[in-house]
Amino acid sequence: MKNASLKNRIIILITTLITALVFIFLGFAKNENKIVKSHKINTLEIKSPSIPSELYLFGERIPLESFDILERFEREIIVNTFSHAATILSIKRSGRWFPIIEEILKKNNVPEDFKYLAVVESNLDNVVSPAGATGFWQFMKETAIKYGLEVNDQVDERYHIEKSTQAACEYLLEAYNKFGNWTLAAASYNAGMNGIKKWSGIQRSKNFYNLLLNTETSRFIFRIAAIKTIFENPENYGFIIDKSEKYAPIKTSEIKIDSSISNLTDFSISLGINYKILKYLNPWLRDTQLKNTNNKSYIIKIPEKNNMLIFPEF
Repeated sequence: MKNASLKNRIIILITTLITALVFIFLGFAKNENKIVKSHKINTLEIKSPSIPSELYLFGERIPLESFDILERFEREIIVNTFSHAATILSIKRSGRWFPIIEEILKKNNVPEDFKYLAVVESNLDNVVSPAGATGFWQFMKETAIKYGLEVNDQVDERYHIEKSTQAACEYLLEAYNKFGNWTLAAASYNAGMNGIKKWSGIQRSKNFYNLLLNTETSRFIFRIAAIKTIFENPENYGFIIDKSEKYAPIKTSEIKIDSSISNLTDFSISLGINYKILKYLNPWLRDTQLKNTNNKSYIIKIPEKNNMLIFPEF
C-alpha cells in the first residue's frame, strides 16, 4: 500500500509539473505573439514619394516623360522628403521670408518660382558656404559688388534680404536675356553664365534638359522643382504643418541714417531695443559700429512696439 501511495504521489507530481510547463509555454507564446504584433504596428512603412504627372517650373514644362528627367527629379523628391529637419525648417521659415521675396520678384517680373531657388541655396538662412558664398541668395563677394551690393568689414548687404533679392533678380534677368529661357538662367545661377554659355555652345543646345552638365548643376534645377512640389503639397509628402506653425513676418518700422554710429549697443538702447534685436533685424551690419565717412543713407529696421521682447536685466 505504501508503494502504491508513493507511486500515485509521483504521478500527481509529474502531472502537475507537465501542466505547469504547458501553461508557461502557452504564456510565453502568447506574449511573443503580442510582441510580434506590436512590432508590426509600430513598423514605419517607407514608401517612394508620389510624382506629379505634369510639372512646370518658372512657367516652363519639365519633360517628365523622359526616363532620365523623371529619375533625376525623383532623386531630389526622395532626398528632400526624407531630409525631415531641413525641409520642416524651410517650410516654417517660408512664412516669414516668402512675402518679402515674392513682392520683389513680382516687381521685377521674375517668375515667383525663383523663391524656391533661395530655399535650395540657403534653406532661407543667412549662411556662409565653405567657398564664401553668403546670405539667402549665396552671393560671392565679387558677384555681389557687380550687382550693386555693398560688401566690406562693416556693411555686407548679402545679408540684407531686400537688397540681395533685388540683386538676384538683376542677375536672373541678365541671364534670361542671354539664354532666352528661365531654366537655363536658373542653371547659370549655379554654374555661372560663362559655364552655361560654354557648354550650351559645345553641345549646340539652349534647352537645359538636352545638356550634359556637371553633377551639381544637373541636380540644381531638379532640387528647385522638388522643393516647389513639396512646398505646394506638403501633406502629400508627410509634412503636416499648419499655417499657424509657420514663422510669422516681423512688423518693423524704419529709421534713416546718414551719419556714423560710433557704438551700435548705445544706438540700439537709445531706440528702446538691444544690440541682439538690432543685429537680428539688420544682419547686414557686420561690426559694433558704423563708420559712415561718406554720409551714405542707410535704412535701419526696428521692431514695432512689443513685437520683440526685451528681458529684464538681473
